[in-house]
Amino acid sequence: QVQLVESGGGLVQPGGSLRLSCAASGLPFSTYDMGWFRQAPGKEREFVGRIAWSLGSTSYADSVNGRFTISRDNTRNTVYLQMNSLKPEDTGVYYCAAGRDSRYAYWGQGTQVTVSS
Repeated sequence: QVQLVESGGGLVQPGGSLRLSCAASGLPFSTYDMGWFRQAPGKEREFVGRIAWSLGSTSYADSVNGRFTISRDNTRNTVYLQMNSLKPEDTGVYYCAAGRDSRYAYWGQGTQVTVSS
């Protein structure tokens, strides 16, 4: 059974940082692309960024490019989302997902990030 478990969310002030983790089990992690998505209250879920299984290439939404960084540790079956210079509009539930060719078959339960003073 595939499981993706996010952690590291919380309350942070504007300008602050958080690092989210997503621990995967039940799948050959190193062969899957890993994505991060978020959903703000009253809005649709949106793409944040992804890291490819091969070469570890990354891509990001324009709204987070230059502030967020995705990395992965295939020895720990874990993907990370480092979030810096956080803004109130970054508030939402953050989800990790595993997939291939940008088609994400597996999703975590999400972790809440709140950016507020």
